[in-house]
Amino acid sequence: MGGLVVLGVLARCLIGAIGLFATAAHAAEPVDIAIGYLGRAGAPQTLSPLDQPAPDDGVAGARLAIEDNNTTGKFLNQRFTLIDRRVKDDEDAAQAANELAGKTGFILADLPADTLLKVADALRGRGTTLLNIGSTDDRLREQDCRANVLHVAPTRSMLADGLAQYLVWKQWKRWLLVTGSHDNDKLFADALRRAATRFGAKIVEERSFEDTGGARRTDSGVTLIQRQLPVFTQKAPAYDVLVAADESEVFANYLPYRTWDPRPVAGSAGLRPTSWDPAQDQWGATQLQNRFMKLASRRMDALDMQAWMAVRMVGEAASRTNSGDAKAMADYLKGPNFTIAAFKGTRLSLRDWNLQLRQPILLADGRMIVSVSPQDGFLHQVSELDTLGVDRPETKCKLQ
Repeated sequence: MGGLVVLGVLARCLIGAIGLFATAAHAAEPVDIAIGYLGRAGAPQTLSPLDQPAPDDGVAGARLAIEDNNTTGKFLNQRFTLIDRRVKDDEDAAQAANELAGKTGFILADLPADTLLKVADALRGRGTTLLNIGSTDDRLREQDCRANVLHVAPTRSMLADGLAQYLVWKQWKRWLLVTGSHDNDKLFADALRRAATRFGAKIVEERSFEDTGGARRTDSGVTLIQRQLPVFTQKAPAYDVLVAADESEVFANYLPYRTWDPRPVAGSAGLRPTSWDPAQDQWGATQLQNRFMKLASRRMDALDMQAWMAVRMVGEAASRTNSGDAKAMADYLKGPNFTIAAFKGTRLSLRDWNLQLRQPILLADGRMIVSVSPQDGFLHQVSELDTLGVDRPETKCKLQ
């Protein structure tokens, strides 16, 4: 009888131990945090074959950031995964976004402005946060801003202001502005005009370069271009620098060394403003570039970096809130305590009036980083980074 009592006690102890082990094992299961990537299938053709985006442009940066998030996540019992979804021109991006929203609370979006707005409105009320990594349209942060979209890509006005500050610092204040004939070219030209007025430069003349069609690579011809470009830039008023607005990549890359007057070129060719460049190696960026090279077998470009920053923002929110709850993480990102390091010399934060990520603008010539804006002497009462782009008193954004 006594033996049976002992066996019963042992059995209960064993069952209790198994229960405790099962509870501990259950508690040890990591919190899964999925992040979506919604981009376009295919890549646009560029004027130079050396600028042709890689098939994994952008998503490779996101994958590297997933690895970085998981390095920290393993200590916090968090596990990050990436869901890559590409949409073709004839597909409904909003439907694809809704499918992703069923699996994640955060979606990186590399989409044109109109498509991004359609997606943002389709996801309103679902608790999903979009992180815009591709579109530079200022209207997405101003009259068309949305409360469920955070903007990691810089705006055209930020890029133009970064370039203008350097040109003014160099005392190259007289600009010849050449604008392409496509809508995005004209939007960049608007940003450049605004920057010139803002920082004291003068546009001495504007010229328009019409896109007449044809194959941009095979129909150019070195001899033909060598004859056309000097004539096109002839008889201009005295100017210090030619500033090109050619986001459509029709003519700007032909300008350096071919202008009638011996002048530097900036904007869409020559000295370019960008959020990131493969040549960036300051502030510890070499180790990031090396890790990216190991992952993707190429150098990191601007879209890669914008995707990396977006995924790291989600990772930072998860670690700071010690949570996988999408709302808590989004609230942290929009709150006053959020900052993130991004190998750009200062910590970055979100502007609370339009949810745009503050960041320095790199000025690159295709081989080196020439300078970084904001430039010395361009001061601001809150942050010098707010000298780039639309400041709080100027904003038209009413988050909804």
